[in-house]
Amino acid sequence: MDQKIISLAAEKTADRLQEFLQTLKEDDLANLLQNQAVKGRAAGALLRAIFKGSPCSEEAGALRRLKIYVCCIRLVESGDLQKEVASEIIGLLMLEAHNFPGSLLVELAKEFVGAIKEGSLTNGKSLELLPVILTALVANKENLDYGKGALSGEECKKQLINTLCSGRWDQQYVIQLTSMFKDVPLTAEEVEFVVEKVLRMFSKLNLQEIPPLVYHDGMSELRHVEGTIILHIVFAIKLDCELGRELLKHLKVAGQQGDFSNSICPFSIALLLSVTRIQRFEEQVFDLLKASVVKSFKDLQLLQGSKFLQNLVPHRSCVSTMILEVVKNSVHSWDHVTQGLVELGFILMDSYGPKKILDGKSSETSSGLSKIPNQHACKLGANILLETFKIHEMIRQEILEQVLNRVVTRASSPISHFLDLLSDIIMYAPLVLQSCSSKITETFEYLSFLPLQTVQGLLKAVQPLLKVSMSVRDSLILVLRKAMFASQLDARKSAVAGFLLLLKNFKVLGSLSSSQCSQSIGISQVHVDVHSRYNSVANETFCLEIMDSLRRCLGQQADVRLMLYEGFYDVLRRNSQLANSVMQTLLSQLKQFYEPGPDVVPPLKLEACILTQGDEISLQEPLGHLLCCVQHCLVWYKSRVMPLQQEEEEEEEFCQDLEEMLESVTSRMIKSELEDFELDKSADFSQSTSVGIKNSICASLVMGICEVLIEYNFSISNFSKNKFEEVLSLFMCYKKLSDILNEKAGKGKTKTANKMDSFWSMKFVSDLLTALFRVFLWRYTSIPTSVEDLGKNEKGKSISLLCLEGLQKIFSAVQQFYQPKVHQFLRALDVTDNEGEEVEGSVTHRAAFQIRQFQRSLLNLLSSQEEDFHSKEALLLVTVLSSLSKLLEPSSPQFVQMLSWTSKICKENSQEDASFCKGLMSLLFSLHGLYKSPVTLLRDLSQDIHGHLGDIDQDVEVEKTDHFAVVNLRTAAPTVCLLVLSQAEKVLEEVDWLITKLKGQVSQEIVSVSPGVSELRRNSEKYGEVGEAVRFSSDPPMLLFHFLHTGK
Repeated sequence: MDQKIISLAAEKTADRLQEFLQTLKEDDLANLLQNQAVKGRAAGALLRAIFKGSPCSEEAGALRRLKIYVCCIRLVESGDLQKEVASEIIGLLMLEAHNFPGSLLVELAKEFVGAIKEGSLTNGKSLELLPVILTALVANKENLDYGKGALSGEECKKQLINTLCSGRWDQQYVIQLTSMFKDVPLTAEEVEFVVEKVLRMFSKLNLQEIPPLVYHDGMSELRHVEGTIILHIVFAIKLDCELGRELLKHLKVAGQQGDFSNSICPFSIALLLSVTRIQRFEEQVFDLLKASVVKSFKDLQLLQGSKFLQNLVPHRSCVSTMILEVVKNSVHSWDHVTQGLVELGFILMDSYGPKKILDGKSSETSSGLSKIPNQHACKLGANILLETFKIHEMIRQEILEQVLNRVVTRASSPISHFLDLLSDIIMYAPLVLQSCSSKITETFEYLSFLPLQTVQGLLKAVQPLLKVSMSVRDSLILVLRKAMFASQLDARKSAVAGFLLLLKNFKVLGSLSSSQCSQSIGISQVHVDVHSRYNSVANETFCLEIMDSLRRCLGQQADVRLMLYEGFYDVLRRNSQLANSVMQTLLSQLKQFYEPGPDVVPPLKLEACILTQGDEISLQEPLGHLLCCVQHCLVWYKSRVMPLQQEEEEEEEFCQDLEEMLESVTSRMIKSELEDFELDKSADFSQSTSVGIKNSICASLVMGICEVLIEYNFSISNFSKNKFEEVLSLFMCYKKLSDILNEKAGKGKTKTANKMDSFWSMKFVSDLLTALFRVFLWRYTSIPTSVEDLGKNEKGKSISLLCLEGLQKIFSAVQQFYQPKVHQFLRALDVTDNEGEEVEGSVTHRAAFQIRQFQRSLLNLLSSQEEDFHSKEALLLVTVLSSLSKLLEPSSPQFVQMLSWTSKICKENSQEDASFCKGLMSLLFSLHGLYKSPVTLLRDLSQDIHGHLGDIDQDVEVEKTDHFAVVNLRTAAPTVCLLVLSQAEKVLEEVDWLITKLKGQVSQEIVSVSPGVSELRRNSEKYGEVGEAVRFSSDPPMLLFHFLHTGK
């Protein structure tokens, strides 16, 4: 039937369609529409056909439409429709509503009013139609029957709104109804009806529902009013500075009493930022805000690490959240606030960014725990500047200039946070920044004088702009070409880094897309691509010119060549059409050091890689890096480019030549002895003689070549036995030389060269670890160390212990560097994983499963004979358990089980090994602090320590207790004693912080009880006498003694 209606609607005239619709019962038509809508089958087309066959000019058609409208409204409210279908139906109803005669518009409006008063709305979706109906009613010029008289459309609307506002509103639809009235043309009297109704509903709403409700009543106007008030207050302070001093005094007192966040709001922060325009208050305000931000983050860190405080202190809005709210509100013509926001952002980044570089690395002068609030404060400063940049066009130039000035003028300090901000700014709007391009091109002039790391970070940050601004790109190229011939080595390295970046990012026509690359490119991805086919063709000439420039660098110092070798692989993956040029260059370079004779050993000319100038000996050719670049490019090319070539195309000659060379080098390196390299045990490796330096360089080259060949042969092995034997032979060559160097260094008579970095790629290491990890896990949990008597290496470590060390390092690395992927990691470990299992909560469950395995291993170890106890293995197990326990949700039963199990181990095992005891007790304290107050634990441990050590007064006899067997004569002091004192100090800090916070709340609220005190009183029964102590005591020492005395 539906298809017939739709087909009739397709005819030029609607006569046959009207005749057919008249033969149908209205209920049948409504049921048909309902069935099609629920199934999601062309409901919109059917509805349009019905409307076409039901003209409002005829009474029957208009009544049929009314019936269909009522049906659709109830259908939308039923919740049975898909979101898209419901939206389509409402849209059609809104389009057709103006065709109704006035009387039927009144009926439709009454239908809505009745549904609202009766509370029969289910989701409120149909309310979108009511403003259209009321608006159409106002436009109707005829007099309409309403009640006992005749009213105009405007008067009917007024009566309907009055009836609606005098009736009952369901609490859950207050916000929707308020929002709906914004789209209705209301008179002043009608606005009063609506506002009074909304105000009456306030008392029935949850607090969380009131802000969005206020927003619909004019949040924009409110923000403009707030901005005007701030201007008046600042003007008053300018006339009377005493007002400003009183304001700062009030806020400083609140901060000193530990309750600053409870004394401010976004409005007061905006006021303070406006006050900074008055010079005499500028420094004081910024100092106050800076200190408040850091204190807020420190308080948050303290709360997150203590269940005791979480139960007693209600959650407050963080100062950082309020400041970002000010940034958001400043869009409402708060120009007097924006300058203060910019200054505050830079102050936070300058004050709390990474500290001065020592030995090439960033160092934090503060402890690890206090470092985290500083990092958050620095990040907040960056967020303030980024969000301000997005909102305020007039301030963009200043923000960009200040960021670039810091990048250029602070070369001796870490500036990674400013480079990250610059990258975020340019990524947000590269096209907008074209207007500020002059400042960026000016910065390029300093590239030759900046550290290489800064140059690389700066060029990566501006890369999106290079894609949309030819002038910026041309300026950069001129600077790089000039730097290429500079006398300073760092300038030439900067030029190489810049040209490599350009090669990566200006794609040649026909290059593989990023999705076809096996690994992500090590640069920020750009959302802007303005390259047409013509630009891609032009890019090829441009890139080949750069390649010619870079080839000249192969005759420069080793550091410059090394940069090229490290960058060519990324260039090839990004710009596959440059493969011929890149790999021909590498082939030509490798041939200079390759011995073509099939029986010549060694296969490479190491002497040619070393430069001797008088008594000075240095590396001329980083052969290991060259070979590493060759093998990476070759493997990638064969796996990614060649499969896409046509079958009739022959393999590139360079590809075949490189394969043969690597194969020959592999076989001849295996045949070579250390004597062939003049690197036997009798060789000198000291750094005080020219011979020792030369031998050290040769040794590093040989070890690097072995590493590269190991990865290459593994990657092409396809699990071939012969290839694996070659890999093992190469490793033995590497190990022999490594052992000699370690032996020389171990004697301590001569200083050897620093340990070299590995040439193995992350992919290769990942492939190895993926295979080895399951072996580690299976072997350790299946073969206990106690029954293993074979497989020990020369250092006496069993294979099981090596497996456990590998597990510990992997668990630690995953949590430290790959926190977002922990769930995937744990799921990969579960070989019995069910695909239908819910993701939510699975991290805790999966971590608990792994924890149980290591708990069994530790129990087996502790139950063994004393002479079979391995302290290092036990400590490693505790370390693994500590890592895994951090993945448990503190409120979960698995966490409680872990805490109970750890406590039981401490109570029942009396191992005397100090390191094991320290690790186990540290685990107990970390778990206990996240579950409840540790004062009971501290009391019991203190009594045990006291019993073993005795009293300082020798005449006092101390009763020995045995709460924890792990506390014994060997471990009581200093191991457990120091841990207890450290934990007690932490508890004292928490109590002191809590008392300071409560004092501030009580002093501010003379009559009413503060939320914090109310919360404590509600918890007083839960915490017994401790709760009473906090409730009534204002003396910190008294409160502390009460804690330690009661132990609750």
